[in-house]
Amino acid sequence: MTLTERAPTAAPEPERSTPRWRRPVLVLGALLLAVPLAAMLDLVAGRALSIGETWQALTGGAADSTAHHLVWQVRLPRVLVALGAGAALGLAGLILQAALRNPLAAPEVTGVTPGAVLGAVAATGAGLADWASPAAVMLAAVGGGLGGAGLLWLLTGRRHADPAGIAVHGVLVSAALGGLTAVTLLAAPGEIGSVVQWMVGTTEARTWQHWTLLWPWALGWGVLACLTAGPLMLLRCGEDVAEAAGLAPARARGLALLCAVALTAGAVASVGALGFIGLVVPHAALALFGADLRVALPGAALAGAVAVCGADAAAQLMSRAVNAWGAEQLSVPVGAVTTFVGAGVLLVVARRHAVEP
Repeated sequence: MTLTERAPTAAPEPERSTPRWRRPVLVLGALLLAVPLAAMLDLVAGRALSIGETWQALTGGAADSTAHHLVWQVRLPRVLVALGAGAALGLAGLILQAALRNPLAAPEVTGVTPGAVLGAVAATGAGLADWASPAAVMLAAVGGGLGGAGLLWLLTGRRHADPAGIAVHGVLVSAALGGLTAVTLLAAPGEIGSVVQWMVGTTEARTWQHWTLLWPWALGWGVLACLTAGPLMLLRCGEDVAEAAGLAPARARGLALLCAVALTAGAVASVGALGFIGLVVPHAALALFGADLRVALPGAALAGAVAVCGADAAAQLMSRAVNAWGAEQLSVPVGAVTTFVGAGVLLVVARRHAVEP
């Protein structure tokens, strides 16, 4: 009997899997171009500018003075500040959730945002800062944010409280700081009208001075925050695992929290206390980019920038709709939009992570 030799079959080539983050990056990148463009053209409110007028104004072409002023002095700084503040808040929120191992951790419920608000309001009421001077307000907000985070750390950090305990203490600290802000405003009632929209969160009247102060601050702390991705991934596995890998948990967590506080304080000083961006955006980033923080942290910054700029466009659309019904000169702050949307998301996240009895 003759045996027939079979030619060896070639091993199938492994399929090249597309990285999970590539498609979300492309989608968010397209939105990052489309949403600011809509705001620049003012497609949702105010005087509409054509693409040609906007391009001429940006390139120094033969654009009329009104279009040039709208583009360079009103819309461009507003769009840039919204993008920068959104990126800072999204990044800060994901850092807090990873460092504290709590999916409900966010700047507004960890004492950072209320502390920054209190610092800015107190400095203004005492005459140490002026809303017309963004630099002084930013310094006061940074000091207040550090104070709020430091108070939470004194209550929980040294005792290594569990994530649930940190969340409870954070809510209490935030409530106390919010009460102090209300008392400060009652002591200086003349400041109430100037800070109401800022306390809610607004991008109205943002100038180049706001952007000049925001971008180097956010860029520097953002780069440092992204470098903490590796230690944060170990911290999410627990302190025992982190120590076994040779990491000092307290030092790594402290550096990460410092980055989150600095990013939040800079954003709050620029656009006010935008609610729920630091809570909602991290969950979206993890869902889109996966659990690898080396990818998710930059993704959270990108998603935060798109979210705030998109919320600003929605706020302008709502303002235009309200004005069409006869309520002239009424401007819907962007913080109202983020709070409305974020409250619904908070309910979903809370139910998903509820602990079964």
